[in-house]
Order: sequence, then structure tokens, then C-alpha cells
Amino acid sequence: MEIVRNLLVAIVAIEHVYILILEMFLWTSARGQRVFGTTPQFAQETRALGANQGLYNGFLAAGLIWGLVHGNAAFGHQIQLFFLICVSIAAIYGGFTAKKSILLMQGLPAFLALLAVLAIA
Repeated sequence: MEIVRNLLVAIVAIEHVYILILEMFLWTSARGQRVFGTTPQFAQETRALGANQGLYNGFLAAGLIWGLVHGNAAFGHQIQLFFLICVSIAAIYGGFTAKKSILLMQGLPAFLALLAVLAIA
């Protein structure tokens, strides 16, 4: 079960590194515009906003990775729990205010990882 938990937490971390890359570096690219449903003009005008969002997603990924590699397993578990709750709340908020698909794309992996972390408590 511990392997499953670590794998699920790692998936959430990797997903947020990918979001960081999309928002910080590919926001104005065709791929970034397709993912976020923006126009070239809007993407260019909101480039700094996208980068800021990406930075926050990077912090979430860093926290999850920190929780996975922390030398004290009990403290690492607490770190994972904190950051998974943060991701879950962000997914719920984003799902209701921005795009419903956020609940599935970001929320579902976070919720599954959160359940796995809680199951090992």
C-alpha cells in the first residue's frame, strides 16, 4: 500500500510540474493556448499571470516531492497530507470558478492520493 501511496503522490507532483511548464514557459504557445482555451492576444496580455500561476503549481509539486523524500517518514507523511489538501482545495475552487474539468484532471489524482495517504496514517 505504501508503494501505491507514493506512486499516487508522485503522479500529483509530476502533474503540477507539467502545469508549471505549461503556465510559465508555454502559456503563449499553441499548446498552452489549446490547453487553457485562450486566444493568442489574451495569452500574450496575461503572460505574467500565467507565469505566476505556474510558480504556485511549482510550489505544490515541490512540497509533494519534499514529503516523498523527507528522511523522517512521519513528518514526510504530514507534509504530503498538507500539500494534497492544498491541491484538493485548489481543484475544487478551480472546478467551480474556472473549468469543471479541473475537478477531474487535477482533483481526482489529488483526492485518490489523499485517500491513500490517510489510509496509511
